[in-house]
Amino acid sequence: MRKIQTISARSSRAACLRTGESIRVINTHGEQVVDTWAFNAEDIGEFMAMDATRVANLRMTPRVGDSFVTNRRRSILTLTEDTSPGGHDMLMAACDRWRYHALGYDGLHDNCADNLAFALSEMGLATSTTPSPLNLFMHIPWDADGRLRFEPPVSRPGDHVVLKAEIDCIVVMSACPQDMVPVNGLAGEPTEAHFEVV
Repeated sequence: MRKIQTISARSSRAACLRTGESIRVINTHGEQVVDTWAFNAEDIGEFMAMDATRVANLRMTPRVGDSFVTNRRRSILTLTEDTSPGGHDMLMAACDRWRYHALGYDGLHDNCADNLAFALSEMGLATSTTPSPLNLFMHIPWDADGRLRFEPPVSRPGDHVVLKAEIDCIVVMSACPQDMVPVNGLAGEPTEAHFEVV
């Protein structure tokens, strides 16, 4: 029997899904962004692509029933359930060491790009690029003039999404370490999140 697993604060986990299986990603404490990627299990050069997904769905943020497509325009995951208020971000790049340098951090800060690389390396895999992630629970509103803002999540403790695999795939999730802008809440304290394959 499969069980709920932990994505520790500031770290990452990977899960292998077969076609038709689903993964439930849980915002345990309500204010944790989970950067999420998906790769074709047979060829990680094919990956979930936010730019192609925006074209396929003609939306800036996903809704239940929308599919996420790859850089080869194939469906890889479908959003089948969402108990949160929605608004998951499909615009922002994953945080990386250079992002934190730009924010004024001196030294190496935990980051989602490195978390992705680590999770793949534990499976004996590597990618030469960091695809733009699906930033689950990340609240990035925009103004009429197109200006974007980093705001605290609007999700609540226990909110979750369910993503169904349309092909055999590897899903990587990072409990975002961002503590310099309020995407993980005004307190700036990243927490763990949880997931289960269902």
